[in-house]
This record gives sequence, C-alpha cells and structure tokens, in this order.
Amino acid sequence: MPVCTTRDGVDIFYQDWGRGRPVVFIHGWPLNGDAWQDQLKAVADAGFRGIAHDRRGHGRSTPVFDGYDFDTFADDLNDLLTGLDLRDVTLVAHSMGGGELARYIGRHGTGRVRSAVLLSAIPPLMLQTPDNPEGVPQKAFDDIKAGILKERSQYWQDASVPFFSANRDGTKATRGNKDAFWYMAMSETIEGGVACVDAFAATDFHDDLRKFDVPTLVVHGDDDQIVPIDATGRKTAEIVADARLKVYEGGSHGIALVPGDKERFNADLLAFLQK
Repeated sequence: MPVCTTRDGVDIFYQDWGRGRPVVFIHGWPLNGDAWQDQLKAVADAGFRGIAHDRRGHGRSTPVFDGYDFDTFADDLNDLLTGLDLRDVTLVAHSMGGGELARYIGRHGTGRVRSAVLLSAIPPLMLQTPDNPEGVPQKAFDDIKAGILKERSQYWQDASVPFFSANRDGTKATRGNKDAFWYMAMSETIEGGVACVDAFAATDFHDDLRKFDVPTLVVHGDDDQIVPIDATGRKTAEIVADARLKVYEGGSHGIALVPGDKERFNADLLAFLQK
C-alpha cells in the first residue's frame, strides 16, 4: 500500500489518482480517505492529480494511541506534501479536516499551496463560549464521547442520521450513505474517536485563518446539524481575506456524499480548480 512515514514513524496511507496539478483531500471525522472517492475520480478525469490520505488512527493508517491534536495532524500533512514533493497544491478539507488545513497553513505557510477549499469545516471555533454564542455547547461533545465509549457501533449508526440530515422530509440521503459512514467510522480507533472530539471541539483557528493568503472557497449547508454554519462557515468567510462563501440551501454535513449535493459540489470544485 502507498504510505508516507511521518517524522515519528506513523505510516499514513494515501490514494493517488491521475496526473496533473495536485489536489489534496483531507477527510472529516470519523471518516477516512474513501469519503473522497467521488471527488478523486472527478478531478482525475478532469486532468488533475487527486490525493487523499487517511488521518493517523483512521482507515489504513497506523492505529496509534496518541497524537490526536491539530499540531500533529498539520505536521502529518506537511510530511505528506513534502514527502511527495507536492507544489502548487489545492487543499480540500471537510469538517474536522478543515481544522487540519487551517493549522497546516498556520504552522507551515502557503509556500506549497495554490488555493484552499473548506467544506462544512469546523474553523474558526466549534465550542460555544461567551464570545462564540453560535457554537455547540460542551454537553453535546460530552454526549458524543459517552456514546462512543458506551457502544460505538450503535452510536455510529445513530450518528449517521443527522450527519446526512436523513431526519428531514425529502432527504436525498441513502441507506448506502449511512452504511458507508458506519463502515468508515468503525475503522477509526476508539481512542482516536474520543480524543478527536476534544480536539475539534475546543481548538481555536482564528489566528490560522488570518494567515491565509490564497484564494479560498468556503462551502457549507444551511442545514448542517453537525457543524453549524453560523459559528463556522460564515465567520471563516469573513476572516479569510480572499474567500468566497457558497451556501447550499438544505445542505447537510455530508454534502460531498449525498446524491444531488455531491454533483453540485463536484461542479463547484472543478470550476474553482480551473481558476
């Protein structure tokens, strides 16, 4: 299997499709690089090189017990980009992966980066605080961790419903979407599942976003039940100097996977890549 070995000896699995200018996809939690297969094919068919890795402790990467923080994730991404010597890269990140993208730019700059796409992403801050009243209350994160520790297989089945807004009338989410979510979630370590909750809940990315100096597309659904748009996508678009916000009406958290929204996102992504 193609792997990049990080500075601390963790093997990061990645998929590498096509030839051309590189587009690196960063998956959300609790998924892995397979969540991007539709987009990998779309960009490869359009003449780009699509790359998607599995975060440490997820999918086919080393199932480590520690290192579930955004400084480590950003340095893992840097090891991948430098190991493959990727330049003029468009980084595309979903959900928690948006924090990884933001922290990468905050720590390593944009020397290798051409542009960025943040899809249903967590920056600038998920947690509800006096300065971030639109955020998610701490109890919600505590409940997530309790669910994982109590019986994670059932928890992931239950969590797939709000992830895809499958609890709405007229939803386009399929049984396949929910089954794929469960399958990928079960390949994440239980420690990674719990530790990542603390990381994506409380990490503040305001300073990282202020360091963006590349064109940035922010895509978010206004029915995102996991990462509320008012606390994240709308604020990110205000902080990043060269950002454009596209709001998908009725869009769930799983935009890149749900029929209809998936095709719309692919078209928006390819149009952005052509610029």
